[in-house]
Amino acid sequence: MQSSIDRSSPLPFYHQLKLILLAEIERQNCQPGDRLPGDHELCVRYGISRTVVRQALAELEAEGVIERIKGRGTFFAKPKTVEGLVQSLTGLYEDVAARGGHLRSDVRKLAVVPADAQIAADLDIEPDTPVTVVERLRYVDEEPWVLTITHVPADLAPGLVDEDLTDQSLYALLEQKYGVRLVRGRRSVEAAAANPSLARSLGLARGAPVLVLRSVSLGVDDRPVESFVAFHRGDRSRFEVELERSSAPARPLVVVTG
Repeated sequence: MQSSIDRSSPLPFYHQLKLILLAEIERQNCQPGDRLPGDHELCVRYGISRTVVRQALAELEAEGVIERIKGRGTFFAKPKTVEGLVQSLTGLYEDVAARGGHLRSDVRKLAVVPADAQIAADLDIEPDTPVTVVERLRYVDEEPWVLTITHVPADLAPGLVDEDLTDQSLYALLEQKYGVRLVRGRRSVEAAAANPSLARSLGLARGAPVLVLRSVSLGVDDRPVESFVAFHRGDRSRFEVELERSSAPARPLVVVTG
């Protein structure tokens, strides 16, 4: 196990330092929140420049291994949850359960409301058509993780407002009780900064990064049956997509600005 910088090695110093720190984290069995040595201490310990230290730490931070808090120091981070929600029609409940975690929802709103113009467009219905709105602050292993706002046409699940969604999957409920089967959909992910209200809900600093997942799901007759927007903590989540090269003509890249 490397414990010092090998100045004869072709590996860049910052990469060697990164490997040393990863080995130290494993050897010491570091727990989330444990403090790591500061920049100056690492410079002195390994005889390297601050530029080398900062590059190594920047890579570890980008990979979610550490988090650097201004004015406080560098800490071992909680591992980010890898989510496959972009490429498959799973819900967060199923995704977390598949990894052995526990998901609990604080249901903040469950009501039938008239669809506004955006929801009506997403669900291909007329404005003011009744829809059931479900707003949930969702906890993974008792830590606030994501705020989701879901809309379902009220006629598809007429008793949904009376359901307890604290500890059950909305998708499973729609399929098993109301016969609403999700067949395909479209999802997008974008980055955003948490506003004061969202930051309070998720336990973040104002302006902290969040990943915004938007989705519209369609049923067996190609009718939109559900739409949602979910605000995921950027420091706890990453989305993973499997790709394969196809001989079919590529779709144009769509870049949304504004």
